[in-house]
Amino acid sequence: MGEIVHRSPQLLDGYWDNPEKTAEAFEGGWFHSGDLGVLDANGYLTIVDRKKDMIKTGGENVASREVEEALYTHPAVSEVAVIGLPDPRWIEAVTAFVVLREGEATTADALVEHCRSRLAGFKLPKRVVFVDAMPRNASGKILKRDLRTAEVDHAI
Repeated sequence: MGEIVHRSPQLLDGYWDNPEKTAEAFEGGWFHSGDLGVLDANGYLTIVDRKKDMIKTGGENVASREVEEALYTHPAVSEVAVIGLPDPRWIEAVTAFVVLREGEATTADALVEHCRSRLAGFKLPKRVVFVDAMPRNASGKILKRDLRTAEVDHAI
């Protein structure tokens, strides 16, 4: 897995009135997209996650999207967002914010157990936080930055 970088004649020249961001994005003459991807044996590129959403836990990197996809397979889960939150032991703890489907119930332990056959042990959520709704921007995108500032103390 690595960051997707590219260049082409059709690519933007830079960010309007922001030379610092432009220099960062075009480091080494390539545009750094912030997307993480993998190439398969046939050369097909699959986008895995955003670089800023990568969780560094216990010396390992975990793509939040991979954990989200595992949790979405649980029948009680309506929505999920996974982030890394500061942790004294793990550096960042894989933390899942979960909205349950109407009329459904489950526990944090049950969700982690559900993921156990789908994910490596270090990718399992260390915390599960049940919320009524996800914070969203005007276009409906989940605001993970708002989840990072939420009061969270429930550890598995």
